[in-house]
Amino acid sequence: MPLLHRIARKGHTTVAFTLDGEPREGRAGDTLLTAILSQAKAVRVSEFSGQPRAGFCQMGACQDCWVTLADGARLRACTTPLAAGMSIVTRAGSAA
Repeated sequence: MPLLHRIARKGHTTVAFTLDGEPREGRAGDTLLTAILSQAKAVRVSEFSGQPRAGFCQMGACQDCWVTLADGARLRACTTPLAAGMSIVTRAGSAA
């Protein structure tokens, strides 16, 4: 069950992306954090504690929401706009 449930912006254009190898859809104007948490319970698993993380500051000042693209690029999920075709990896060993 996803952490976030969309109550607004339901009519915006859909944006296809891949999350841990699975096809997903976000909405135009979503950040990666919004797109991910509308599909999942956490944005990533902490490499230090192994615990799920959902972002902390929500403004790009902390390091809590880093995600990796399939090409290896690391991005802050809370400040990066979702773009069509992104392949986001939140778990080690996930299909890209």
